[in-house]
Amino acid sequence: MNTPGRTDGTWLQGAAAAMMLSFDVDAESCVLAEGAHFSNHPGVMSHQAYGPQVGVPRILDMLKDLDVRATFFVPGRTAEQWPQVVESLLAHGHEVGHHSYAHRRLVEMSPEEEREDFERGLHALKQVGASPVGHRSPLSSPSIHTADILAANGFSYDSTLMDDDRPYLLTTPHGTLVELPLHWTLDDFPQYAYLPDPPIGNAIESPRKALEVWSLELQAMRRYGGLFVLCCHPFLSGRPSRVEALRELIVGAQETGDVAILTGAELAARVKVDSSVPVRPDFLSAPLNHNHKSKVGPHA
Repeated sequence: MNTPGRTDGTWLQGAAAAMMLSFDVDAESCVLAEGAHFSNHPGVMSHQAYGPQVGVPRILDMLKDLDVRATFFVPGRTAEQWPQVVESLLAHGHEVGHHSYAHRRLVEMSPEEEREDFERGLHALKQVGASPVGHRSPLSSPSIHTADILAANGFSYDSTLMDDDRPYLLTTPHGTLVELPLHWTLDDFPQYAYLPDPPIGNAIESPRKALEVWSLELQAMRRYGGLFVLCCHPFLSGRPSRVEALRELIVGAQETGDVAILTGAELAARVKVDSSVPVRPDFLSAPLNHNHKSKVGPHA
């Protein structure tokens, strides 16, 4: 697709757009973060256990059928509770990323609490054989310290922020991260999340609607040379009809012939060597200043 005005940076390597399929394997962690007492609620626990028990294996089968690799962001608590799930992800050749330990909002933690949570989550993943280079903050709620913690620990990229639909470089006191931005438009929570207590959502939309929203966004990303970061949760999108909608979305992307389907690590490697991507200071750790000087690539 040769559309006038579209930036064809080297990170795209000739593709019209890139697709990153990502899955946040929250399992019980996201409800336990709302209250430890939910551990004594069989209904809630069973709702969340569906993800690692049924959703992940079904998604893995679908990805294998389509011969594509994805990125799975896993909280440390999930890695401890379901080590066999992380082992299966790695055995299937997928990327495992860091998703905190307890799935708490990082922005609400003290710097010491956040570092402890980060290190505990990283340790849990390493205990089951994962060596994450990418991170996603729970509930898209990073703190002003998050990016620098990642850089200080040698991470390659983050996929949390929402200020672009193309990758960019994020500078921090301890180094530079690749940011792979996302948006609620491409998240399955607004489509499918329903649980009365804790009230994580009240939506049970048709997979047809989700597929329409996501397909339209992919079509537009192809016009504008963007990065399509899909964020799904196995306890939601692992349900049968929803997996079939995902299958249809991925097949549609493959059939275009101009969408590169890549893991977060693969994208980050491309972005790091692309001199055309924007370079921005970590605005989360600095006073808000819309007049800062940064290298900004052209946007259609």
